[in-house]
Amino acid sequence: MSDEPRDAIVEEAAAPRWMGLVVVVLAIISLAGLAVGWTASNREKAFEQSLGMQSQQFKQTSDVFSQRLAKSEDTNAQLQGELSVVTDKMKLTESELTRARVQAKRIKDEDDKQLADLQNNVSGELATKANVDDVTKLGTDVDGVKTDLDSTKSSLNLARGEFGTLIAKNHDDIEELQRLGERDYYEFTIDKKGQRAKVGGVMVELHSANPKKNLYTVALYVDDARYDKKNRSVNEPIYFFTAGSKAPVEFVVNQVGKDKITGYLSAPKVSSTHAPASGN
Repeated sequence: MSDEPRDAIVEEAAAPRWMGLVVVVLAIISLAGLAVGWTASNREKAFEQSLGMQSQQFKQTSDVFSQRLAKSEDTNAQLQGELSVVTDKMKLTESELTRARVQAKRIKDEDDKQLADLQNNVSGELATKANVDDVTKLGTDVDGVKTDLDSTKSSLNLARGEFGTLIAKNHDDIEELQRLGERDYYEFTIDKKGQRAKVGGVMVELHSANPKKNLYTVALYVDDARYDKKNRSVNEPIYFFTAGSKAPVEFVVNQVGKDKITGYLSAPKVSSTHAPASGN
C-alpha cells in the first residue's frame, strides 16, 4: 500500500514536452524579428543617404537655373535698352527726312515760279523785238538762266539743315555747292586721335571715332573758346557763330574710320559786325 502514492508524486512533477517546443518557437521568432529590424535599419540609412544626394543635386540644379534666369533677365534688359535707342534714332531720322522734304518742295515751287515768270518775260520781249540780233541775245540769256536753274534743281537732292544750308554727303556734293557760290567750303581729313587741324578759321581736335556706329567726338576751338561735340553722327551738321557774323558756320563729318574723320566746314561769304561766338 505504501508504494502507490510515491509513483503518483513523481508523475505530477515532470515538465510537459510542448513547453520546450514553445520556447524554441519563441526563440526563432525573436531572431527573425531582430533580423527584420536590422534589415529595416540598413534600408532606412540607405534611403536617408540617397535622399541627401538627391537633395544636393536638386540644390545644384536650382542654383544653375537661377544663374541662367538672372543672365537671361540681364540680356533682355540690354536688348530692351538697345531697342529703345534704335527706336528714338528712327523717330529722329523720320522727323529730319520729313522736314527736308518740306523744304525741298518749297524751293522747287519757288524755282518753278521763277522759271515761269522768266519764260513769260522772254516771250514778251521776243514779241516786241524785230531784229535777229536781239532774238539771239535773248536766247543766250534764256539758256544761261536754264543752266543755273538746272544746277539749282540738282541740289534739291541734298538735305537742308535747320538754318537752311544744303548738307553735302561727299566730295561731289561739295563741288556742286561750291559752284552755287553761296558759301565757302573747306574740306578736311584728320587721321589720328588727339590730332588738331586748322579748317578755315576753326581748329578741330579729334577725340574718338567709332566706325561701327558712325559716331565721333571732337573739340572745336572758335574765337578763344572751346566747344566739345560728343557722339555726333555722320552727316549731322554742327552750327556755331563766329565773332561778327550773323550767319552760322557749319561743320559736317561725312565719313568715320578708325581714328579718322573726313568732312568739310562751310562758312558764309558775307559777315556783319554782330552776333558773338556760340555753339550748338
